[in-house]
Amino acid sequence: MCADYNPLELLVCVGSRVIEDNSTVFVGTGVPMAATMLAQKLHSPNVITIFEAGAVAPQMPGLPISVGDSRTSYKALIASTMNDVMEACQRGMVDYTFLGGAQIDMYGNLNSTMIGEDYQQPKARLPGSGGANDLASLCWRTIVITPMDNRRFVERVDFITTPGYLNGKGAREKAGLPANTGPYKVITNLCILGYDDETCRMRIESLHPGVSVEQVQDNCGFELLKAKSLEITPPPTQEELRILREEVDPDGYIIGR
Repeated sequence: MCADYNPLELLVCVGSRVIEDNSTVFVGTGVPMAATMLAQKLHSPNVITIFEAGAVAPQMPGLPISVGDSRTSYKALIASTMNDVMEACQRGMVDYTFLGGAQIDMYGNLNSTMIGEDYQQPKARLPGSGGANDLASLCWRTIVITPMDNRRFVERVDFITTPGYLNGKGAREKAGLPANTGPYKVITNLCILGYDDETCRMRIESLHPGVSVEQVQDNCGFELLKAKSLEITPPPTQEELRILREEVDPDGYIIGR
């Protein structure tokens, strides 16, 4: 194991471990791209990556800077359109999607629309949904990768851009969303969070090295549940860091921020 890593390198390495081989993953810009590339090079060589601009299963020669970067279609099995890849989600063919947002609440609802109470005159206007609402509504499992602090983890999001479990168990289905879909993991700089089966509330599942439960709770705006058996997240290995630094992101576009 290796202790010489920064928080973003930890996020990428932990995020990559969630990706199973032979799974389909809808990938967004930034940390999710780096995590998926790392997984593909290390333990999931047959992962099928999907990008919003229409590319499916490329062999990326380098880290793309956006979902429309030409590297997302390099040696791809399919170079199509947004309509086709979104249809794949509707047909239930996509296992995972990586998402983020300015706010997340205890049920995994995400806000990337606005901060404030007045939609017409918000304190801050954010980029909006893009494809996030569609992806979280239709892919089987949603993974969020984000830093953890009180401003981001809030008791109630100011606007539900992207549905999590809405207000609890069964709420997604009542809203017309496919059964057995929804939030899966939240990977932060402090811990890995999951969701309680009975209440659909966020819970601590694994603490990163040197982090306490109290530290995690102090950086969250609502009470977190705890798994019956809390694990300690294995730190990045020398091999993970080598591939990440030398092959995935040698220019430090993600991990150098």
